[in-house]
Amino acid sequence: MRRAVCPGSFDPITNGHLDIIARASRLYDEVYVAVMINQSKKGLFEIEERIDLIRRVTAEYGNVRVEAFHGLLVDFCKQREIPAIVKGLRAVSDFDYELQMAQMNNGLSGVETLFVPTNPTYSFLSSSLVKEVAAWGGDVSHLVPPEVLTALTGRLHKD
Repeated sequence: MRRAVCPGSFDPITNGHLDIIARASRLYDEVYVAVMINQSKKGLFEIEERIDLIRRVTAEYGNVRVEAFHGLLVDFCKQREIPAIVKGLRAVSDFDYELQMAQMNNGLSGVETLFVPTNPTYSFLSSSLVKEVAAWGGDVSHLVPPEVLTALTGRLHKD
């Protein structure tokens, strides 16, 4: 069985993330979406909420599993016999950082990293940007799945 992982914080998952996950799901038998737990950062959504949203928006793929992880991504990969990490690249600045991470991960465990160029439609997109625009009342409906838009609007505008 060919396995890969798409890691990230996904706070919240965007259409850009979903594009990479969908493409990975066509290339691999099983794709794990590893939701990073970073206890030093307070996210907008709790880990359980992120996992639930990701499961809902990836359900149609059939071969995507969603789990939280804490610690080294290579340990997550070793525990599940995952030989490949799939990462989307938006710009050259992403590559600089991601190449260092890929080389470290490979050096630690032999896990390979595959870089997928982001769909140009989403080349500017990040969860942080979506949250900022949505917080100021901007329309992000074309940037996130409907389930995420509902959750995001509910969270930001609880008045």
